[in-house]
This record gives sequence, structure tokens and C-alpha cells, in this order.
Amino acid sequence: MRDRLLNRHACHPWILIVLLGLVAGGCTATSPSHRAGTADNLIIVTLDGFRWQEVFGGLDSTLNTKQAGGVADPKGLKEEFARDSVEHSRAAILPFFWDVVAKEGQVFGDRSLKNVAHVTNPFRFSYPGYSEMLCGYADPKVDSNDYPPNPNVTVLEWLNHRPGFESKVVAYGAWNRLGPIINSGRSGVPAIAGWDPIRPFHGASLTEREKVLNDLLARTTRLWPDEPPDSIVEGAALDAFIRHKPRVFYVMLGETDEWAHGRRYDLYLESAKRSDEFIKRLWETAQSMPQYAGRTALVITTDHGRGSTPKDWTDHGEKVPGADGWWAAMMGPGVEARGVIGEGEETQRQIAATLAALLGQDYRAAQPRAATALPVRSPTR
Repeated sequence: MRDRLLNRHACHPWILIVLLGLVAGGCTATSPSHRAGTADNLIIVTLDGFRWQEVFGGLDSTLNTKQAGGVADPKGLKEEFARDSVEHSRAAILPFFWDVVAKEGQVFGDRSLKNVAHVTNPFRFSYPGYSEMLCGYADPKVDSNDYPPNPNVTVLEWLNHRPGFESKVVAYGAWNRLGPIINSGRSGVPAIAGWDPIRPFHGASLTEREKVLNDLLARTTRLWPDEPPDSIVEGAALDAFIRHKPRVFYVMLGETDEWAHGRRYDLYLESAKRSDEFIKRLWETAQSMPQYAGRTALVITTDHGRGSTPKDWTDHGEKVPGADGWWAAMMGPGVEARGVIGEGEETQRQIAATLAALLGQDYRAAQPRAATALPVRSPTR
């Protein structure tokens, strides 16, 4: 059949060129929203309340005590994370972040380099922070972690209604407020979060792994009433990523914030390291799949900062100095490899437009209130 087709059009060489182009570029042709220099897919992971001080400075020795940090074994924690330099210490906590993401992409928020990244909402806690991050602006009405379903449209909801992204946006999270933050009922974006049993979506049935994880959820002691351990969330998220192959995949991790509130600096750092391991596993899984390999951008960030002293590092909020401190990192198609960004100012509200821009989408055209995207794109060549 192939020979007959080619012979039939032998007098039209331009047809051969078109046909060969379609074969060679078949993957791109299936993504109507793809533009040169942008990603086809996007992975977003947030580490709730993880301070910029550890991201860029590594182990904070002032918190490695029983009194200030609730550390059960200060000597052991020092051996695990203290190094002969800040760069080596931070890489001991977040090896994938520093060995891969920072080298292949860009990192914002290192105040030692005068890069002042901050949230703009005055509340400096989670729901307002996630709303600012995903909507592109701070809404003063969103002033409580118990706020009802978000009246504002997030970039996830907007993308979920864009051509080529319909029913391809999925969110998994530890915190049970994920659904209201992205207004899952209105947006149509599935939000699997909290202690609620993992549920199927888009007509799927539960996998055997999901059934096991639901059994674990039912039998696990609820150390925190509004979120389970990150490990359960990570297992469910990875299973869903492989099975459903979303184009936009958001994972909200929460243990770093919980252990910080509990004044357990040792477990706070351990949770950050486990989060880094999960991100590495998720990224490597993506790179092993044809749909994602070389066609996916990764964004890692947080919802708010924390205090900077042994007294207030456990807390955040509008009355806590330094709780507006924020950071973000990203890599993938369209992100120039510039490493840690130096002197300048970035804000959390820039993330929404950045997420869309990485996918070749103009979020601000639909939402003028949103801040401009971070200037991460590679220069046109």
C-alpha cells in the first residue's frame, strides 16, 4: 500500500515532503497548542512552607538543637546535612534540586545574592498563597485557610478549558483544602487530597495500588487532621501520572509545613529530602515516557515563608517578619539554563502567567490582573 501511494504521487515531490514531515513530526502534530521553544506538558510541585533559608543555605545550625528545633539527635542531623560549604549542605538536603534543576534551569529567591522573591498577599499563609500563585494576583477577600471554594479562576482552571488541555489537568495534594483552592467543582480539575479515599476520575476505576493506598489511609493514625503523610500522596500521584498521562500535573506536598509548626527541625529537613526524592522519581518517570521525554517543563515552589529566628521559625503569617520570603525553580523546554538568579525582585503572583507561558499560552490575555511571567524563556535564535 505504501509503495502504491508513493508511486501514485511520484509527479508531485512536494507531497512527499509533506508526508515525510508529518511522519517525522507526528508527536508535535498531536499537540495543537505547542509552539517552538515551549513545553507540551507541565509538572508543578509545591513544598508547603519550606523556607528559602534551607533551599539556599542548607542546614541552619542555630535550629539544630533540642530547644530551638526539637532535634532528637543534633549530632546525627549535623552528620547528615552539615558540610564544608553552604553549596554542599543545601545539596545534601535537596540533591536533585541542586544537581539537576538548578544546573539545567533557573532558581529564584536567594536573598544572599540580593534576589528578593516574595509573596504579595498580606496574610502570608497557605490558602491566600496558593490562590496568589495560581491566579496571578492577591485577592484581599481570600483571607482564611477555611475560605470557601475560590471565586477566582486559577490558571489550572483556565488551562483545563484551552484547546488540547481539556480534561488533561489533574491535581493531587496532601492538604484537604486543595479542592476549594482550585474550585474543583467549577473548574472540572480533579483534586485528590486529604484523608478522603482516593477516587477514580474521567470514568476510570481504582487500580490495585490505589486500593492498597486507600486501605493505608483508613488505617493510618491521623497525626494531622487535615492531611495524611506525603508518602501516601506521592504514591497515588505517581500512579495517576503513569496511568492518566495528564498534560498539566500539580502535586501539593505538605509535611515540611507540618513538621515546622511542630518545631521538629530534623523531620522538617527529612521531609524536604524525601520531597526532593519524589520529584526526582516523578521527573525520571516522565523522561522514560515518550509523551513527556524532552517535552515537559518542571516548576518547584512554595506557598509562603517562615520566621528566620529560633523563636519564630515555626510560624508564619502577617505578623511574622520574613514570612513573605519565597522561592521558585524551573527547568525544561524554553527555560534558559541560567542557574541561581542574582540581584532582582520576583513575586509569587508571577507564577500563574509563567506556568501558562511555559506551555506557549498567554494567561494574561484572559486575566489582565495577573502579573507578568518570569523572564525564563531562552532567547530566540
